[in-house]
Amino acid sequence: MLLASLTYISFRIPRFLAPEILAEWGKFKQFSLGLLITLGVSGLIALCLDFINALVCVMYFAMIWILCDFVFWIIAKLQGQNFAHYYAGWSALIITLAVLATGWYLDHKVWQTDYQLTTQKNVPDLKIAMFADSHIGTTFGAEGFAQHIQKIQAQNPDVVFIVGDYVDDGTTREQMIKSTQALGTLQAKYGIYFVFGNHDKGYYGAAHRGFSAAELVEELNKNGVNVLMDETVLLNDSFYVIGRRDFSEVREQRGRRASMEELTTPLDKNKYMIVLDHQPTDFARQAEAEVDLVVNGHTHGGQLFPFNQVGKWIKANDLVYGYEKRRNTNFIVTSGLSDWAIKFKTGTKSEFVIINIKSDKK
Repeated sequence: MLLASLTYISFRIPRFLAPEILAEWGKFKQFSLGLLITLGVSGLIALCLDFINALVCVMYFAMIWILCDFVFWIIAKLQGQNFAHYYAGWSALIITLAVLATGWYLDHKVWQTDYQLTTQKNVPDLKIAMFADSHIGTTFGAEGFAQHIQKIQAQNPDVVFIVGDYVDDGTTREQMIKSTQALGTLQAKYGIYFVFGNHDKGYYGAAHRGFSAAELVEELNKNGVNVLMDETVLLNDSFYVIGRRDFSEVREQRGRRASMEELTTPLDKNKYMIVLDHQPTDFARQAEAEVDLVVNGHTHGGQLFPFNQVGKWIKANDLVYGYEKRRNTNFIVTSGLSDWAIKFKTGTKSEFVIINIKSDKK
């Protein structure tokens, strides 16, 4: 796809030149000039950001340019004459810059998203603050994370859930410690609960980023964060928090995690049950287990349009973003507080989530 994008752009760039100049140049000379400009600009983006974000920029430019070429070709056919200037190319450039600038903003600014849920079970009014995929060190470091924590605290939540990928493979030990200290400033009536995501334990070992998963757990516990690994806690004698091991431990590490049946069979089904599970891949079993609420992250909301739509079509996850109800189970998937590697969100936005639960029994 990258090769196709580079080739298309390289062929089209010479169209910006005056017709008399193009008439003097052969196809090879035109393409060589276009390729040189394309590689030069792509290399500059890669230096300023990195390779993967340069790839995103090139692919978006190519896709938008193809669309603009097609639209202006249709218009030219309808009016029976060609345009005097290469408006399709200029339109593609302007639209691409606008899309990427918007995507940068949607990725780096963090919104609050609210959900209102009701239940027939006898549970106190509950305000949940939930976030996932902070990937410390990507769009913000420890200081930026602390600012987001202050915004969450301003909502005065009763309980806080951190649903995986809190840190990243590139998170430094210093960033991890300072960010976890920021978590330690949170005040919530029922506490703060954490489950691992696929990046939290690190794909490249402790030496790569300077701390192990065990050291992360130690710092979290030190700052009042409860780490759940296939564990359940009963709070206020009215609702359960069920924290699952991440699916990556099964798929990538050939380990196992407890099934929903194993986790919920000992529980009192008359009490409200909340599941923290990083990846939204087990909806059918969670609905069968009759839990009341499942919160997930991992997908980054699909991150990029139109690829987020492709993810929905091929069912890469049970839900890419937002809210869904199956049987009596509510599912909420957040787009995340940050990103992993790509610095643009063109199909969603960064967020933390506030969930208000009220009982109809009152």
